[in-house]
Amino acid sequence: MDAAMVTAIAALVGAPVAGLAAMYGTRGANRAAREGSAVTGFSSLTNELQEERKELREELRAVRIELAAKELEINRLKLLLSQHGIPV
Repeated sequence: MDAAMVTAIAALVGAPVAGLAAMYGTRGANRAAREGSAVTGFSSLTNELQEERKELREELRAVRIELAAKELEINRLKLLLSQHGIPV
């Protein structure tokens, strides 16, 4: 075999191997990118849920304060009624 023949055989064998290696490498990179994207998405969703939970807690606190104020008003009105001899 001369050098030209060895070079031709190496090119014929090497090209598909290089192509397969590139395809396999790209698959691994794509998988890593997808996993990174999933982690980023999960982190973003977690942050959004924590912010929403904080807002709901604040809203619940405001509703509880409003409810307590209404209960005080009800008790005040019941006291007024009982002071005027009206059974409650």
